[in-house]
Amino acid sequence: MSGVLHILQYNRHYYLASLAALSGLVVVLRLEIFPTPARTILFAVMGLIVFWSVGSLIASYYVYNYAGVTRWSWLPATLPSTPRHWLNIHSGLDESTETLTQLFREAKGEAVDIYDPVTMTETSIKRARRSQSTRQPATAARLDTLPAPQCSRDTIFLLLAAHEVRDADQRVELFREAARILTENGQLLLAEHLRDWRNFLAFGPGFLHFHSRVEWLRVARKAGLSLEDEGSVTPLVRWFVFRKSRS
Repeated sequence: MSGVLHILQYNRHYYLASLAALSGLVVVLRLEIFPTPARTILFAVMGLIVFWSVGSLIASYYVYNYAGVTRWSWLPATLPSTPRHWLNIHSGLDESTETLTQLFREAKGEAVDIYDPVTMTETSIKRARRSQSTRQPATAARLDTLPAPQCSRDTIFLLLAAHEVRDADQRVELFREAARILTENGQLLLAEHLRDWRNFLAFGPGFLHFHSRVEWLRVARKAGLSLEDEGSVTPLVRWFVFRKSRS
């Protein structure tokens, strides 16, 4: 149950706010001060709050516990070539470096933490960072100055992390840096929830925290990367493999 429990732990402020909103609406409805049309709307609002609060937990259980997305066993099959020297970029919460090390035992790997408390202000990230019992060694770095020489890594991983870069221009800067350090035939694997109708049904307004497929393709193109392959781990999580564009 660790996956969904972590969602509850890191995002408890959202669920407490939903509970408070429901309690307030119940009180208002019991006062019977609104006409029937207004009461109908309030009941509908309550229904949506319950639907998305419960639905988001069910979706999280499905993605992280049942499907095991963050167990990463699906990951090797998505890569066109086996990594020899990889870089794992995360945004303050590293749930993959240890597994990547086990999956690619013959490869050399490193983790880079691009967390920036000034621009990444989500309460859930801060709470997750404080609650981590173990943390894999990682080099703290700016997203526009990754600590690696040009053309030095054959694989870069961005696993459920890049959406935390909220500014569109900074997302391009991050991908340009990734392209800079990739070898000529290197690969970048991006895995993300998308801002699409499936995630809207599952997470409600919370889906706005993610970015669309069109946005990720735009970012990659601006950074000089081309889409080689893509697919879904579950209907709620999609992966992309990018390579340097051929000039």
